[in-house]
Amino acid sequence: MPIVRVSMAAGRSEAQKQTVAQEITETLARHCGVHAEHVYVLFEDVSPDEWIVGGQTITQRKAARGET
Repeated sequence: MPIVRVSMAAGRSEAQKQTVAQEITETLARHCGVHAEHVYVLFEDVSPDEWIVGGQTITQRKAARGET
């Protein structure tokens, strides 16, 4: 029973997550010989204000690059 935890900055759609979960499930089934119905994929959406890289939040890093 593989459990895959995906932590990323919040903002992905449910459709995107569904696609990622399907790809992860298929990959584990194909390469590790597990049954797809036994694969668990857990998404943890982290606020960009709470994810810090190099001492800055993702929000701060985006602002410094002129991104919104």
